[in-house]
Amino acid sequence: MSREQRGPNEKLGAVLALAGISNAGLARRVNDLGAQRGLTLRYDKTSVARWVSKGMVPQGAAPHLIAAAIGQKLGRPVPLHEIGLADADPAPEVGLAFPRDVGQAVRSATELYRLDLAGRRTGGGIWQSLAGSFAVSAYATPASRWLITPADSSVARDPSPGEGAGAPLKVGHSDVQKLREAAEDARRWDSKYGGGDWRSSMVPECLRVEAAPLLLGSYSDEVGRALFGASAELTRLAGWMAFDTGQQEAAQRYYIQALRLARAAADVPLGGYVLASMSLQATYRGFGDEGVDLAQAALERNRGLATARTMSFFRLVEARAHARAGDAQAAGAALKAAEGWLERARDGDNDPSWLGFYSYDRFAADAAECYRDLKAPRQVRRFTEQALSRPTEEFVRSHGLRLVVSAVAELESGNLDAACEQGVRAVEVAGRISSARTTEYVRDLLHRLEPYGDEPRVVELRERARPLLMAPA
Repeated sequence: MSREQRGPNEKLGAVLALAGISNAGLARRVNDLGAQRGLTLRYDKTSVARWVSKGMVPQGAAPHLIAAAIGQKLGRPVPLHEIGLADADPAPEVGLAFPRDVGQAVRSATELYRLDLAGRRTGGGIWQSLAGSFAVSAYATPASRWLITPADSSVARDPSPGEGAGAPLKVGHSDVQKLREAAEDARRWDSKYGGGDWRSSMVPECLRVEAAPLLLGSYSDEVGRALFGASAELTRLAGWMAFDTGQQEAAQRYYIQALRLARAAADVPLGGYVLASMSLQATYRGFGDEGVDLAQAALERNRGLATARTMSFFRLVEARAHARAGDAQAAGAALKAAEGWLERARDGDNDPSWLGFYSYDRFAADAAECYRDLKAPRQVRRFTEQALSRPTEEFVRSHGLRLVVSAVAELESGNLDAACEQGVRAVEVAGRISSARTTEYVRDLLHRLEPYGDEPRVVELRERARPLLMAPA
């Protein structure tokens, strides 16, 4: 449905001309963005002509999808007022701010937690309105502010009773420990069952019900640092799970707030870990250069602070971004550095708990993906064999992703039988978890197999994968 404005929407027409998008092209982009979020939209060139010439305002998520579609073409965020749709239902910029003030940072994070329960977990609300609104440029200010000041000077909080209902909650170390235990449980659930599993979906509720009241409570500087650190871990996990389920706009907001909370915790390695997560998202979305910047920001601030294993992981993330950007030399140098740091790591090192997943297996798996992006199948096969040498029930999703990468390497090496065999194993693993990212890897493999579509082995693989690809996101 639409409602009519007074006269033509000249702003929308001007921006479309600037972006070089035709009426039919915009309609197609809006429909595609809607489909990514489960919306069935049937706009066509006539619909767009009405928006421009008659000033019709589409309802629901459509104005935000229009802005997102144009923003993707221009390579920058496009606010609604720029396209003459400021009167549409507003999509708040919640979660995108990186406040300098600690008190404002608490309000920014808790506002995001409250919003999520009404949105992402119910399959609608604000996350539906924000469909397709991921913009890598939104990471620029948070990253630069964190680089300039990676730790706040003081975070002690003693709010007056008038700031909330009743007396403020007095926070102690036992409260913080509960959040840390929740984060540890969430990490295990995510690795074993995927970001879309019901266990993982409890993380946003934990942030709303448990973390938010504590952040708004009363605490000393010492307890506050620990509280911000635990909240940052949970917030990053919520972002990672949203990323794994294809909710890129939600993931971006969680990551930004996690970085701000890590700064309040004065935990520089944790801040670097959040930046590394941002880098992986940017790289996955095709922004290799920006992924390099984010990974290098994590590295620079952690020199002399982080453990050898942590530095190895940051260099590995940098290598992933270089590979996606097509820079083989830089990717190779970063991989060599990552392996060197990993060789220096010792069991007695004081590694952070959130790095428990990282071992040589993970290094080899990501190295294989680097060489996949660089189209070097021999190297992909070598590292994938190492990555798959110790399959584990603890990291089910990682095992499935590695199988797909192995299948791609076999295919590019001319081994169709081996590619299909690995593909069948990958589909079996993917069917046991809830991970949009794993499903996309399988979809990419099937796309690569299209030239061999009549081969019985490929037909069998496609049939095995059909229930996975048809399952609701």
